[in-house]
Amino acid sequence: MTGETIGIGLAVLVGLVGLGASAWEARLQMRLSRYGLHAEGVVVAQEHEPGDDSSTPVIEFIDRQGRPVRFRPPTTATGLDLGTHVPVAYLPEKPKSARVFTWKYRLHQIVGLFFGAMIFLGVAAGCLLTR
Repeated sequence: MTGETIGIGLAVLVGLVGLGASAWEARLQMRLSRYGLHAEGVVVAQEHEPGDDSSTPVIEFIDRQGRPVRFRPPTTATGLDLGTHVPVAYLPEKPKSARVFTWKYRLHQIVGLFFGAMIFLGVAAGCLLTR
């Protein structure tokens, strides 16, 4: 195997994993729309990773049993400062599956994963076609 073949194989693998992750997130979003419970969340903290300029908000809401639940959105959410109130949807059996329930944040991860996957698959296809 040459380095080029390994690179193409890795690009295809990353692209397929990205497509799978995008489909999984889209399925979760559909389940949240159909079966999810809605609550109001509040940004209670901002977590900073070492060497990272951006921060990830920590959102807390009260589930239907009256228990506080904290979660971090799967993508870095901009515009969510401390104390910001946001709509949240979660599955009753899995409160940690919560997502910020606005169009911007619902589509952000699905679209990002999908286009990232398409870029990797496009590079792999381009390499195969120019061999």
